Amino acid sequence: MATKISLIGAGNIGGTVALLSAIKNLGNIVLVDIAKSIAKGKALDISHSLPVLQCNRKIIGTTSLKQIKNSKVIVVTAGVPRKEGMSRDDLVEINLNVIKKVGQGIRKYSPKSFVIVVTNPLDVMTWVLQKITNIPYSHVVGMAGVLDTSRFKFHLADELNLSIEDVSSSVLGGHGDDMVALLRHTTVSGVSLEDMIKMKKISRQKVNEIVQRIRTCGAEIITYMGTSAYYAPAAAVVQMIECYLRDQKKIFPCSAYLKGQYGFKNIYVGVPIVLGANGVEKIIEINLKKEEKEEFLKSVESVQAILNIAKKFI
Repeated sequence: MATKISLIGAGNIGGTVALLSAIKNLGNIVLVDIAKSIAKGKALDISHSLPVLQCNRKIIGTTSLKQIKNSKVIVVTAGVPRKEGMSRDDLVEINLNVIKKVGQGIRKYSPKSFVIVVTNPLDVMTWVLQKITNIPYSHVVGMAGVLDTSRFKFHLADELNLSIEDVSSSVLGGHGDDMVALLRHTTVSGVSLEDMIKMKKISRQKVNEIVQRIRTCGAEIITYMGTSAYYAPAAAVVQMIECYLRDQKKIFPCSAYLKGQYGFKNIYVGVPIVLGANGVEKIIEINLKKEEKEEFLKSVESVQAILNIAKKFI
């Protein structure tokens, strides 16, 4: 049986994930959206590109969650996107109702799938979806850290006028204004960022400005386009899909369920994981210095505060 990738939400991110998945020839694709005909239209449009892409796959669009049956991977982007002036937290009650219905559909039709959640507020929506579906924690993750890290690596490389391929970094914490950039573990072509600062290749102030920018650049993009980012989030999702399907066992920062790691339990938050055919195969615990622990704690507390709000509506 051909691999099935189901995308619940055929908006900007869902449509772009479908196209990129086709380009990489990752599997047959199902686009699901409650908006009448939008999924069908995008599926048909992308299907018309398949001969050019030399991708012999099937792409369908539907309004029915029944079509996700026996999916290998499910990506959840359904929900209301952020608009200008809205925080991710403002979306809690609205998107919670969406995630409930989506979760019930996944539990009924495809309970053995690997699920990637993109709907905001991401860490909390991932927690809710796992509880509703009862899919193992290893097979329900949130996409955030891959995106946040990509943004940081781009802006750092851009400032240094060096190749983005030479930058290695990661972020921790919730997907929001309190995410923690691991500057101590950031390297440029093997040279630590601290040494780059000492060599005056970049100032500490500029690094701090970049960190602040990646925390808020989601809102920055909204002011430009009037809607949330979608090209970079979609690219991050597809990287995770490919890693899972092809058992690449790469280390990604993702929103994963903690069972005592980093001193926290019963919460989804961004941490480095090993992603492979068994889903989250390992959570990597990095030794954090006092200041890093304090930043991480602040981020986790922010996620917990939103989770407490969400639990009132479950």
